[in-house]
Amino acid sequence: MKLDILVFGSHPDDAELGAGATIAKEVANGKKVGIVDLTRGELGTRGSAEIRDQEANTAAKILGIAIRENLEFEDGFFANNKQHQMAVIRMLRKYQPDIVLCNAIEDRHIDHAKGSKLVSDSCFLSGLVKIDTKMEGDDQWQDPWRPNHVYHYIQWRNLKPDFVIDVSGFIDKKKEAILAYSSQFHDPESKEPETPISSKNFLDSVDYRARDLGRLIGVSHAEGFTSERFPGIKNLNDLI
Repeated sequence: MKLDILVFGSHPDDAELGAGATIAKEVANGKKVGIVDLTRGELGTRGSAEIRDQEANTAAKILGIAIRENLEFEDGFFANNKQHQMAVIRMLRKYQPDIVLCNAIEDRHIDHAKGSKLVSDSCFLSGLVKIDTKMEGDDQWQDPWRPNHVYHYIQWRNLKPDFVIDVSGFIDKKKEAILAYSSQFHDPESKEPETPISSKNFLDSVDYRARDLGRLIGVSHAEGFTSERFPGIKNLNDLI
């Protein structure tokens, strides 16, 4: 299956938190979107890998994405090396996305910047004809594939976006997908330890951060992204 957009996240829920409304909007516009999680988030303070697997599947159904896969890298300890690059390259060549979205270029959690650079480097390497890959159990060699665009969503830190996307009307879908991860986020009945993302303030920030970015372009809600190269437009009317 060829996808229009493939979203990578170091942990289950990264894609939803960083780009959930954009994903929902693109799906509503008829785009084929998929998510690949690099790890199962097994080092998370709350929940477990098995619980997060279930939550990720629920969130995928809410967003209406075409596929979701998990590469099962070791949470906290995966590296930007050949072994992990080859696994990402196989996903890129399998789904041949035109656009890749991935983790923030710098952030509080060390896996976010690592995942960002790993996916970015793999997007380049995936286009090289002398790198040979096959999917496990498949005898057919994959064709080289390099996405046209690689963009990075914004996570914990308030990074300055290179562009913002109007996601008015899709913030509720984003919040619904986030709340599918009930083990991770604010629940006054939970007996598990508190974490930076389990506070009510963090959950509220999903809305007020999107409102603040929306304010910058005169819409109700927006999501911000950084770009590895200057994004181009055909004419000035393409700008809000």
